[in-house]
Amino acid sequence: MTARLPVFPLATVLFPGLVLPLHIFEERYRALIRHLMQLPEGAPREFGVVAIRSGWEVAPAPGRVVAGNGEVTLHDVGCTAELRQVTELADGGFDIVTVGRRRFRVVQLDRQAAPYLTAEVSWLPEPTGPDEAANLLAARVIAVFRQYLGLMRPEAGQLTEQLPEDPTVLSHLVAATAALSVADRQRLLAIDDTAARLRAELTLLNREAALLRQVRAVPVPLAELATPPPGPN
Repeated sequence: MTARLPVFPLATVLFPGLVLPLHIFEERYRALIRHLMQLPEGAPREFGVVAIRSGWEVAPAPGRVVAGNGEVTLHDVGCTAELRQVTELADGGFDIVTVGRRRFRVVQLDRQAAPYLTAEVSWLPEPTGPDEAANLLAARVIAVFRQYLGLMRPEAGQLTEQLPEDPTVLSHLVAATAALSVADRQRLLAIDDTAARLRAELTLLNREAALLRQVRAVPVPLAELATPPPGPN
């Protein structure tokens, strides 16, 4: 089953259940928000967020010279963003709050039908019912994630007490919260099976934790490494 969605390219990956605030200032995306606000009551006010593979999130300003053709290319898998809150600004822009809802795969992009991108998309399957393998992996991911957060932020103990028990929700939260590259996050978003996503996250978390331990082994504080040397008197 396919559907047609407005598409918002971003330099980030959105996951189901995660909050994404956005400041809308380009006219083409202002038009997108106005379109969503004019939909009938009860109609889903959502657009597709797809991570940029190459190109620019913001259109070049008039007269600006850029390398290449400047055309944005996108990853194949994205997540819908459901509009939850809209604040219209004096300059005609918007501050919005959205929540990730459901994953999709881009079938075909259309750059002509509207001022903004639209796409034909197919919905990706989500797990239903209990999954023993995912439940077992979730416990391991929680343990490793707590260690990882402790290395990142020693004060994160209270945060880890609030981790979700649902394996799918947990997998999305870990993917969005860990300090991963867009490419790593994109690979996690594209995985259909929760257990497979959790396995991949275990590998990534162990990798990141090992790197953090190596950084902590540096004898000079990182703040000093980032401080420029004093100039001549």
